[in-house]
Amino acid sequence: MSPGRFITLEGGEGAGKSTQLRALAAALRARGLEVVETREPGGSEGAEAIRALLLTGGADRWSSRAEALLFAAARADHGEKTIRPALARGAWVLSDRYLDSSRAYQGQGDLTDADIVALHGIGSAGFLPDRTLFLTLPQAEAETRARARDGDISDRIGGRDRTFHRAVADAFARFAVEEPARFRPVDASGAADAVTARLLEALADLLP
Repeated sequence: MSPGRFITLEGGEGAGKSTQLRALAAALRARGLEVVETREPGGSEGAEAIRALLLTGGADRWSSRAEALLFAAARADHGEKTIRPALARGAWVLSDRYLDSSRAYQGQGDLTDADIVALHGIGSAGFLPDRTLFLTLPQAEAETRARARDGDISDRIGGRDRTFHRAVADAFARFAVEEPARFRPVDASGAADAVTARLLEALADLLP
């Protein structure tokens, strides 16, 4: 049995993660692989319940610390119930967001990056993806895509201001520089099929 692989897609709002995850999953299935598509927050029954708490309500519903704890709890259940069992049977797991989104988003509040990573160590035993595909896009283009997708309605995190989302993008870029063995930046501009081809190229060394 070929080994299972855990692949995450990361990036800011409007980068096309959800669209590309579906396209990448189809391309991998065409190669004969079992693929599990999942997301964060969510991906398991318990984590989906926490997702509803996290993404609805007013901007001040949760403090930054409470928010980080909820994300860590959702991730712990997601890993235990969905990710690890799929990997154990040799499946590829593609997740729309994972730990690095918590680092980029919740790291903008009272908590440091080390705090977020420590919570991950407690909740998920520090489990990391085999490869993190970081979809990059200029902020103006990302904002245009996000507006086309959401209109004037966004969840309580996606609806934060431009300065916040710029800081998030900068955090992702920093992670990619600091952790080159795991991260692969991928240009998310242009035609969707071209982006999918770039993602496959970024996984070439892991494909059976």
